[in-house]
Amino acid sequence: MAFTSVNPATGETLAEVAYWDATRLDSVLQQVADATPGWAATPVEGRALLIRRLGEILREQRDQLAVIITREMGKLIGEARGEIDKCAWLCDYYAESGPGFLADELLESDATRSMVVYQPLGTILAVMPWNFPFWQVFRFAVPGLLAGNTGLLKHASNVPQCAKSIENLFIEAGFPEGVFRSLMIGASQVESVIADPRVQAVTLTGSDSAGRKVAAAAGAHLKKSVLELGGSDPFVVLKDADLDGAAKAAVTSRFLNGGQSCIAAKRFILVDDVAKIFLERFKAGVEALVPGDPMTAQATLPPMARTDLRDDLHKQVVASIEQGAEAVTGCRPLEGEGAFYAASILDRVKPGMPAYAEELFGPVAIVLRARDEADALRLANDSPFGLGGCVWSADAQRGEAFARALECGCAFVNGMVKSDPRLPFGGIKQSGYGRELSRHGIREFVNAKTIWIR
Repeated sequence: MAFTSVNPATGETLAEVAYWDATRLDSVLQQVADATPGWAATPVEGRALLIRRLGEILREQRDQLAVIITREMGKLIGEARGEIDKCAWLCDYYAESGPGFLADELLESDATRSMVVYQPLGTILAVMPWNFPFWQVFRFAVPGLLAGNTGLLKHASNVPQCAKSIENLFIEAGFPEGVFRSLMIGASQVESVIADPRVQAVTLTGSDSAGRKVAAAAGAHLKKSVLELGGSDPFVVLKDADLDGAAKAAVTSRFLNGGQSCIAAKRFILVDDVAKIFLERFKAGVEALVPGDPMTAQATLPPMARTDLRDDLHKQVVASIEQGAEAVTGCRPLEGEGAFYAASILDRVKPGMPAYAEELFGPVAIVLRARDEADALRLANDSPFGLGGCVWSADAQRGEAFARALECGCAFVNGMVKSDPRLPFGGIKQSGYGRELSRHGIREFVNAKTIWIR
């Protein structure tokens, strides 16, 4: 068996990478286990210097790395460059702020001196998705390694070249051998790696079904886990919103990365007072998107990452239309080579339709009509997911009150949901648990050890 790298814009097979056998996997697990004590003993300042160098190399190789992303998973080349830039920013942020996040914390007690010290857990296994093939990996690896842990990456099967490129970046930056390795294994082998005593923790970004399997395996072996799962983020437009600004942001938020993002706006909840006007402006923006070769500057709508994902999305759309949803625009696969799907809007979506409760992971926006602000909040929270959400209102206080009431891990007022190294990121409900990024993220995979001295 082999991982197959396919260009989703053309269907061309780019590369095949053989799966590792059990002997190869065991050898790499041992290599990482052997490297773990020495890396943990390296002063945090030394680890931070290597993280900073990693960011420098990312900037030096930005254009080459972006091409790998675009050719392997279909992201627009400009967005791929932006993804590399964001990884470099993450390195800068943690190289500067991370050592302070890990500093000993003195606390008052009945001791002469008492404190909390933050020490690494050991080796972290990361099971990562294809949609942001560098960013998702770096946001686990950079804080995790800076904290003194070692890392194992099990990347998505359709991006093996990204996986190998990331491992090579750590080597080039000067990280010791075995501190970070990419595992060429299939999904069926993940549970055995979680169970391995040489692995102390696991993090996954992926679907809720994958999250349940990883959480069950981690729980069975009493290992720490962090899950960032799917989302069906609400984009709520209140009657006093700046409709032009909201409609422009709506197009970006929904169709960035071809709509293949956990934190993309997916449910557009419009109060009746502004629904017609907003939808007209939103539709115009959606229909202006240009599908095409993601390597060119002219294309603004990339292909989906795989044809099977496009087929699954279309089934959800068709089933929703058969149950009464209205196709405002698009709602069909595009003819020709590649995994292209038309930029789409589904209106009048109701409970019971697939589009209402399921995550639509592609370039399809769904519209829900709300009677008023209270009804909009009810619709926003009527979801099994709770990753992000945003609300648009000219009144900042009203927007903040609404944001506080949203059932999600991150809420934005008059801005689209996004991840930022300085802010904690993660969800609730079926969107997972734990946090990445910021001070909170680096402390997920450390032992907060109490030390009491008299």
